[in-house]
Amino acid sequence: MTHKQIIEELEKKSYHPVYFLSGEEAYYIDLISGYIEKNILKEEEKTFNQHIFYGRDTDISTVINTAKRFPMMASHQVVILKEAQNIRDIDKLGFYLDKPLESTLLVVNYKYKKLDKRTKLYKSLQQKSVFFESPRLYDNKVPAWIADYLKKKNYELEPGVGQSLTDFLGNDLSKIVNELEKLIIVMPPGSKTITASLVERNIGISKDYNNFEFQKALARKDILKANRIIQHFCNNPKNNPMPLTIASLHNYFTRLLLYHYVKDKPRQQLASVLKINPYFINEYQAASKAYPTGKLARIISYIREYDLKSKGVNNVSTSNCELLKELVFKILH
Repeated sequence: MTHKQIIEELEKKSYHPVYFLSGEEAYYIDLISGYIEKNILKEEEKTFNQHIFYGRDTDISTVINTAKRFPMMASHQVVILKEAQNIRDIDKLGFYLDKPLESTLLVVNYKYKKLDKRTKLYKSLQQKSVFFESPRLYDNKVPAWIADYLKKKNYELEPGVGQSLTDFLGNDLSKIVNELEKLIIVMPPGSKTITASLVERNIGISKDYNNFEFQKALARKDILKANRIIQHFCNNPKNNPMPLTIASLHNYFTRLLLYHYVKDKPRQQLASVLKINPYFINEYQAASKAYPTGKLARIISYIREYDLKSKGVNNVSTSNCELLKELVFKILH
């Protein structure tokens, strides 16, 4: 089941005895668990019928014994085990699955990792619980996810802002949502577009010195601007970590190489293949003239080489700042 299907069932008061919520992406786990925590019981019922445990502070026997209790003056009780990845003997949950109490909603939050599919518990959960797995969203899908999240709230993004947010915040959806909600709160009355200026003022991503603008400078072979951005990155390493810059460059030049092989496709199809907004097709078209396929293959090789160097491979003392300058010199020249 998807997170939407689970919440829709809960809204209809169709409950299951066990919900096992797992995976590397915590956002949807928190969304489902949070809904259950807030909405299943009335406030006056929660005192005796809602129990929250944390994996580091409890044991599985305590959780199971609590789940076996009958509710007091309510139709259901809610038992939530948070941070279940830290609890010992999680496999003992299988005994409860054989005969769960129908009046209990046992919610297990198994975050940041996957349950071993070879285990008996995994197979049992597949058959006897609402099993939800939340995979980490790939970086190249995050800008579209941001746009979709805002669209549902009747907001939109200025072109390029979604990629800038992704480069700066990464693919942690909980962190991204937190920042987006901050931006919505501070938006000017009547405005429905999140601009680069709004992001710069409230999150700290410079609208002139970020990975998105860095890509554009390299695409145009604007040496002066590229070096200004590098210097800004060097002066602000915490806001512009080398791994994110390297990943951004690798994604960009890999897409640019792909563009050469699919450039004859219709515009919408081309955007779909490259996983970019159609708005940016013209920029890729212009950049492809400056970077032929042979050059792009060498650039991608350089990026991989300097990624390893930034992690200490074949590099003893050269700083990330100097490594980035060397890499960009090779890209541009």
